[in-house]
Amino acid sequence: MENLFRLADQDQGFFQRKWTLVNGPVIVGAGPSGLATAACLREQGVPFVVLERAECIASLWQKRTYDRLKLHLPKQFCQLPKMPFPEDFPEYPTKRQFIEYLESYAKHFDINPKFNECVQSARYDETSGFWRVKTVVTSGSNRTEFEYICRWLVVATGENAERVVPDIEGLAEFGGEIIHACDYKSGEKFQGKKVLVVGCGNSGMEVSLDLCNHNASPSMVVRSSVHVLPREIFRKSTYELAFFMLKWLPIWLVDKLMLILTWLVLGNVEKYGLKRPSIGPLELKNTQGKTPVLDIGALEKIKSGDINVVPGIKRFSRGEVELLNGEKLDIDSVILATGYRSNVPSWLQEGEFFSKNGFPKAPVPNGWKGNGGLYAVGFTRRGLSGASADAMSIAKDIGMVWKQETKQHKKRTIACHRRCISQF
Repeated sequence: MENLFRLADQDQGFFQRKWTLVNGPVIVGAGPSGLATAACLREQGVPFVVLERAECIASLWQKRTYDRLKLHLPKQFCQLPKMPFPEDFPEYPTKRQFIEYLESYAKHFDINPKFNECVQSARYDETSGFWRVKTVVTSGSNRTEFEYICRWLVVATGENAERVVPDIEGLAEFGGEIIHACDYKSGEKFQGKKVLVVGCGNSGMEVSLDLCNHNASPSMVVRSSVHVLPREIFRKSTYELAFFMLKWLPIWLVDKLMLILTWLVLGNVEKYGLKRPSIGPLELKNTQGKTPVLDIGALEKIKSGDINVVPGIKRFSRGEVELLNGEKLDIDSVILATGYRSNVPSWLQEGEFFSKNGFPKAPVPNGWKGNGGLYAVGFTRRGLSGASADAMSIAKDIGMVWKQETKQHKKRTIACHRRCISQF
């Protein structure tokens, strides 16, 4: 505590800011990663504070996903620690069902985030040995600054905190509607329109499929190579099958087997403009973080011509787009399925643990713990199962120190009490 007061004395005007000393870790982010960490800490008996910039938990799922979204993997690979999905949920829960699960999860573990609280900066104070987390709370037109002082900081803002909007020549001159996939809800309002979908990942594929199902005419930009795998192979989850084989076989061999099985199920997709990378899907995911597309119907629309696959974009102009092959398309709307990025570099003042791209520098499975009580959860590029594994490791690590120090504190308290008695 002496160090804490020394910290306060050194910072002029410190007490003019509303501040709180947190008796435990501060978790930044109330998505699945933050909730999983909080639940595991609760099981360890460690108090915590969860900060969330939105007004709800899992804001990415609640506010920035399309209506038709379902989990791409079977539910057993997506459940958070200590609480499985309800048995009556389907194998691939819907967006609404997943949100209901997360809300039940937060209620079950008594997780009550501080909403509308956006972290502006967080830095480690060497003098005191504490993290200083500065936030802005927005309530209507009012803005209040807070500062949290904590020993442990858990970064749970995830891989997809901010949308990526590419700088494409002429896009500002296009004149039609331009939205990012995070603002896309349904293809209903695009009925009868020619829509350019920029991006061919899982979001680009599913948005294009949804547009087809609402009688729009989508053209999907495939600028680079992409792995398209069936969601299931012979009625078995592709992910589950790969996960099983990895227990016994090296990753390069599993990749080869997966591509052979994919060819048997989907056929040769390259003749439809979907060129495969030279690196296998699992190795590509591990080394570059590029997730393979799990097909749920878009490929059939591509084969039938309902989804038009086009090459990269050269430039936009009024009402049209020119492609790299010289072809020009008349279009009404543009949907940017161009992905997301981490926002950690914008607020975390630290350069050892996190790299400039907002991901931990240490490779999996060692990217969850830094120095000075800094932790990261949900940055493994391995989905919800990776976040759950990180959450359990973090809670165990913090819990071990917490229990040791709590036990020592109790011993000191008892000893002091006995000395006081002996003086009388």
